Amino acid sequence: MNNTDDKDKKDDGFCMMCRRRSSEVGPLVTVPPGITVCHSCMQDMMNQAMRLFREQHITPETSEPKVTEPADKSGDKPAAEESAEEKKDDPKTDDADEKKSDREKGDSFGIPFGGIRFILPEMMQNNNARVKPKKKPKEEELPDVMDIANLPVPHEIKARLDEYVIGQEHAKKVMSVAVYNHYKRVRRQEEEAFRDDVVIEKSNMLMIGPTGCGKTYLVQTLARLLNVPLAITDATSLTEAGYIGDDVESVLSKLLAAADNDVERAEHGIVFIDEIDKIAKKKNTTSRDVSGESVQQGLLKLLEGADVEVPVGASSKNAMVPQTTLNTKNILFICGGAFPGLDEIVKTRLTKSFTMGFNAHLKDSFDNDPDLLSKTTMEDLREYGMIPEFIGRLPMVFALRGLDKEAMKRILTEPKNAILKQYQKLLAMDEVKLEFDESALDVIAEQAVARDTGARALRSIIEEFMLDIMYEIPKDDTIGTVTITGDYILGKGAPIIGIRA
Repeated sequence: MNNTDDKDKKDDGFCMMCRRRSSEVGPLVTVPPGITVCHSCMQDMMNQAMRLFREQHITPETSEPKVTEPADKSGDKPAAEESAEEKKDDPKTDDADEKKSDREKGDSFGIPFGGIRFILPEMMQNNNARVKPKKKPKEEELPDVMDIANLPVPHEIKARLDEYVIGQEHAKKVMSVAVYNHYKRVRRQEEEAFRDDVVIEKSNMLMIGPTGCGKTYLVQTLARLLNVPLAITDATSLTEAGYIGDDVESVLSKLLAAADNDVERAEHGIVFIDEIDKIAKKKNTTSRDVSGESVQQGLLKLLEGADVEVPVGASSKNAMVPQTTLNTKNILFICGGAFPGLDEIVKTRLTKSFTMGFNAHLKDSFDNDPDLLSKTTMEDLREYGMIPEFIGRLPMVFALRGLDKEAMKRILTEPKNAILKQYQKLLAMDEVKLEFDESALDVIAEQAVARDTGARALRSIIEEFMLDIMYEIPKDDTIGTVTITGDYILGKGAPIIGIRA
């Protein structure tokens, strides 16, 4: 019996503070690293810890944490200052520094009690303090970014666009002049001496061109070079206020999000509304045109310049979404669309004026004209379904040409981020050199023109014949070079493989 009692007593846990067993105080609390404490001692420790914290770290005047240093017996200097030089050369201090707790590395305070150090969270240090959200780290500016405050002249802007965009010389010239005049106008209005001077209107733009000709890519490149917020939205999802879909204010919500909710920076940004031809006025309809003419009317105040209530982080206004006021007078709006069928309207207008005699135009005389859309007038856009009020707020209308075979070949190799350079960079990571001969470039360009989807066809074509190469090359470490030929793309041969030296 005595042996059994001694065994049960030995296995019974005890509190490491008051040394009483669990049979006397009840269940024990285990805290890391394996320390057992009874409920009574745990409560006493927490009460004393809070009392010491209020007395030593909170001043009654400011209620801010006050960190104190223990002084030595002489009272002249804190002990930490006197022993700083002694600890400097002591190798033991290096190990101690590596074992610092989260309290010493962060913003919390530790309070020792009974050999146990309690870490108080940040909210217990100062109940009146408000936790501020961490700011997003500022991104480093690219080396080729232009400064808006000292914006270069139009021909310099076009020269920068030439490094990334092939062809479309007229479109790049128009955009360079429009951007230069726009931000020059913004700087002029912000200067005190010119606030009562002549008011310069905005130069919003309308881009017309077939799919894949580079409308979106032009705007993206320009916004990246200018380092201004850019919002790209699709007009197909816009509807009249009160109907299912995105309100017109959602265009500005995306711009505000691109500017990290900085209203002042967003008011100097660029908005690109793609597929603008999809909101053309519907013909021969008796129902309400909520996604056509109504959207054009809703965009009028945005294009011209007004104070607009913009929902923050949502596409429509409601009572649960915060709103902010955004002024659109300094926001540059660029609209773009393919306008399918517009070429037939232009062709009809051109052939209708001369139908007989020596100056007559045949009906098929403009079938293969690559510059047919450049002859577009306001009357043609009205015939297509754009209301006059909307067209009048887009004073700069220009067209982009479709891409031919030579333009496709240049797009493959010349831009800074050309498609072939991207694949060469991918294989260079595996220490393999990728090359394309002239016949391969000709075949790729011919197939892209035949697909009639513009530059977007180039990547899909390259993905098809590069699939096997990207799959097989990582298997073999002896491959040094891969040369793509036209016969391999046509399925008549294999790529030329070179072995590493």
